[in-house]
Amino acid sequence: MKHVDAAGHVLSGATADSIAHYETAAQQLRCYIGDPVATIDAALAAAPQMVMAHALKAYLHLLGTEPAGLPVARACYEAAARLPADERERGHLEAVRLLSEGRWRAAGRVLEDVAIAWPRDALALQAGHQIDFFRADSRMLLDRIARALPAWSPSIPGYHALLGMHAFGLEETGDYAQAEKQGRAAVELERRDTWAWHAVAHVHEMRNRPADGIAWMSSDVPAWSEDSFFAVHNWWHLALYHLELGAIDEVLRLFDGPVFGKRSTVVLDMIDASAMLWRLHLRGVDVRRRFAELADLWAPIAGAGNYAFNDMHAMMAFVGSGREQEQRSVLEAQRAAMESDADNAEFTRDVGHAATRAIQAFGQGRYAECADLLRPIRSSAHRFGGSHAQRDVIDLTLIEAAFRSGNRALAAALAAERAAVRPASPLARGFVQRSADLRQAA
Repeated sequence: MKHVDAAGHVLSGATADSIAHYETAAQQLRCYIGDPVATIDAALAAAPQMVMAHALKAYLHLLGTEPAGLPVARACYEAAARLPADERERGHLEAVRLLSEGRWRAAGRVLEDVAIAWPRDALALQAGHQIDFFRADSRMLLDRIARALPAWSPSIPGYHALLGMHAFGLEETGDYAQAEKQGRAAVELERRDTWAWHAVAHVHEMRNRPADGIAWMSSDVPAWSEDSFFAVHNWWHLALYHLELGAIDEVLRLFDGPVFGKRSTVVLDMIDASAMLWRLHLRGVDVRRRFAELADLWAPIAGAGNYAFNDMHAMMAFVGSGREQEQRSVLEAQRAAMESDADNAEFTRDVGHAATRAIQAFGQGRYAECADLLRPIRSSAHRFGGSHAQRDVIDLTLIEAAFRSGNRALAAALAAERAAVRPASPLARGFVQRSADLRQAA
């Protein structure tokens, strides 16, 4: 007897009990809620030969860029590779193998082909979408999902996730009106879809509408925060709006509470913590104690060198806390990474190494060097991952470095550039005013 998933795809080695657990885990992943790892383990306990359960467990350990996840994912692949599987399932296993080897681009291409052949394969679409995010491939973030949408309808389980992913792809390619429409539609279908909440949050950030962003995120906080393993990032977005408005006390309250209060050692959560503290540091806020607490969490993986975007954020914590040995460990790991044949060699070589060194230079007061390192990469920074909102920290660091280095002409140019894009931004207006004050003082 063949067992199939909710979209009609064969699930080799499955049982009725394992399918129930598998579908629950898949929905938890689509919404970023609950504990999909425990749920998929229950599926494997019910059916150890279920190929797609092994694949889903591998993705759960790969798509967070956690160094400790790699051996788990490899074990999942080795267990599943020996099992009978159909062509679609073999595609997933090949993508898992490639991701385990750090070959992000090739894995994304395999999943692209899987989704073209089986456009209702929600897991192929979601795993591919996450790979596109980590590679900052904005076109594929959009196109991968747009290709599949005609095969879906609201009656198919998981349709909300397609809309949420489509929304994020639209936002990252600059179609903010349509992105907001799709994201809101996704939330109307499934209020717990935290990726869709996040997509609309990005729209408000990129449009520089912090008040609208606060209103959106405050409209149903439990929906995107309770029992969600994506909650920290969404709290980070809420804090970012308050930072834009200059409400530093509220930013610190959110940081000490939902952003960092639990001292999460999840890498994606630590990235958010680093990114917020660094933005505060650029504004002259004393966050050294908080940096020290965060650096303690980054220290065990300082030498991981598996993803350049992580390295830059680890360096922020080590610079902010004065941890020189860990700073050296990050740079040494990056030099080793650039000698490998994994995609991270390119991420690090093209952008990550310069960005990470620039953060260190800023922390050591070498502001002109920091600016010199950042200027050549700012237009190609997408090559090492993240979103437009996350990579904005590069521009913010460059602007501040220009001011502190005494390069008045560069500071004025960068201030004018930012004000042109964000004319209502208090921060941008502040940069312009600083530039004017410097000219008058000259």
